[in-house]
Amino acid sequence: MDHVQTDRLKTFLLGLALAALLAGLGLHAGGLPDLARMVWFAGVVPVLAALLVEIVRSLARGEMGLDIVAALSMSAALTFGETLAAAVVAVMYSGGTFLESFAEGRARREMRDLLSRVPRTATRHRDGGLEDVPLDAIAPGDRLLIRQGDVVPVDGRIASATAFVDTAALTGESLPVRLAHGAETMSGSTNAGDAFDLEATREAKDSTYAGIVRLVEAAQASKAPMARLADRWSLGFLAVTIAIALAAWWLSGDPIRAVAVLVVATPCPLILAVPVALVAGLSRAAHFGVLVKGAKPLEAMARIRTLILDKTGTLTDGRPRIVSIDSHDGMGADDILRYAAALDQASKHPVAQAIVAAAKDRGLSLPLPRDVTEIPGEGVIGVIDGQQVIVGGEGFVAGRAGGVASDHPDLLAGSVMVAVAVDGRMAGHLVMSDPLREGAAGMLAGLRQQGVARILLATGDRAEVAARVTEGLGLDGIRASLTPDEKVLLVLTERKNGPVMMVGDGVNDAPALAAADVGVAMGARGAAASAEAADVVLLVDRVDRIAPGIEIARRSRRIALESVVAGIGLSVLGMIAAAFGYLTPVQGALLQEAIDVAVILNALRALRISPLGLAPPQSPMPRPAT
Repeated sequence: MDHVQTDRLKTFLLGLALAALLAGLGLHAGGLPDLARMVWFAGVVPVLAALLVEIVRSLARGEMGLDIVAALSMSAALTFGETLAAAVVAVMYSGGTFLESFAEGRARREMRDLLSRVPRTATRHRDGGLEDVPLDAIAPGDRLLIRQGDVVPVDGRIASATAFVDTAALTGESLPVRLAHGAETMSGSTNAGDAFDLEATREAKDSTYAGIVRLVEAAQASKAPMARLADRWSLGFLAVTIAIALAAWWLSGDPIRAVAVLVVATPCPLILAVPVALVAGLSRAAHFGVLVKGAKPLEAMARIRTLILDKTGTLTDGRPRIVSIDSHDGMGADDILRYAAALDQASKHPVAQAIVAAAKDRGLSLPLPRDVTEIPGEGVIGVIDGQQVIVGGEGFVAGRAGGVASDHPDLLAGSVMVAVAVDGRMAGHLVMSDPLREGAAGMLAGLRQQGVARILLATGDRAEVAARVTEGLGLDGIRASLTPDEKVLLVLTERKNGPVMMVGDGVNDAPALAAADVGVAMGARGAAASAEAADVVLLVDRVDRIAPGIEIARRSRRIALESVVAGIGLSVLGMIAAAFGYLTPVQGALLQEAIDVAVILNALRALRISPLGLAPPQSPMPRPAT
């Protein structure tokens, strides 16, 4: 049964129970008490029947919740002739489930809005005119017209002089950004300025927004282990409830006291406050550009003790620039760059993409590579113009070109050394600069304030380069020259210190992301494999969003715990009062519903979490001319 059908059923049951309660009260006031009891009885039975069906389904799934207490209270009230109390419980229970449905619907609003923004068609330039085409007809290289207010349908590059786009739905940025010609933009952004042309770089199914939608759908379908923990708590609460009810009956000799205890214990949506708080946390995190794939990783984020960061593309910008080209075999610098860039067309690694971009900026013609083999985290081997070319790390290339890896002590901080071999001979090196991301130091300090005890760097680069890049950051350790398998081993080793979060963006990071308690992928420019393996995807190319994500997770979990502890505690106090005869069954039902409403509203506080770890907003930009 989908959400719509479930909501309709809950609305129908609430309406039926409420109508029976009011009709019975009218009949009772009119001097027809027997008919009033029949109407109340008739109003309770459908609600009780629906509740029993849900209990059977839960037991079939191996779950036992507090709905059993609600069924016991209604059954006991009918058995002992307390039909008015049973009718009140039926109204309160159906009202509680309706409130829970409303609360979850509100918590899902931002995710639903994200899904509803998916464009269905696009306007494409063709033969001097314009045509509307379905998204699956768009191919890389197509030139699209993005009108003012349009949602960008596919990832692409700005083909006009400038563009003014709003990325709030993806990243939470409050201000639109101005993009220059050739800048990349993500699907799902909104054109906040004049119409512009976009050159598609991906098909719609492979674009950022399509991937985000798939991740959102997976997030909505998840159930947190914390909710299962609350279900396990329900066993103890059920035992306490029955014990107090039986003791009240035995000591007083009055079964009505036992009925009152059961009525006060009716939990309605009490334990459902846990998933409401966590779903609200998911929605809030998505608003700030942190897409968590489900409630399970959101809860895990709240307990993180160790953070492991990849370097290239994560802690650094990931778009290195070529500083110099060193030749070792008399080959010209442009020829070395041409061979490297031609082969790197087959790789999605950020360094490879930077090399290709540098070659194109120099106007070099790049032939298509053949027989390409990529070893993640190591390098690429292929054939260019009939010659075997190897591009990658110093050790990787030297080992296959018959040379010996050499040291380069003069490398500057943040430099990346890419070796190039042609036909078995070391041709030269590309020296590239890849500086730290702005605000990295502040981000790490904020994480420590949130309880992250250990922060490590895990990279495939040499230790000297990694140490220079991270100098002054106060890391607890640097693990350099790691293969993908060694990154996985590092994650597993660090688990002895508590839950581990791994952050990366490349294909070589995917195994470690999958092995970590929480894997975080840089979704804006990262590899599809890392986004698929990760539990969390940063929709904006900013690693400083990790701190807000963890803060939202911790505060959402704390709110969920508050809801459970406060709700159960108040219920126990109410049961004790009922056991001593201070509450009638009707009064107990009203009291319990007030408790349930309070904890649901408390859970919804997660929708208003405003993380303090966000980077300062960008400086104001002029509004586009209208």
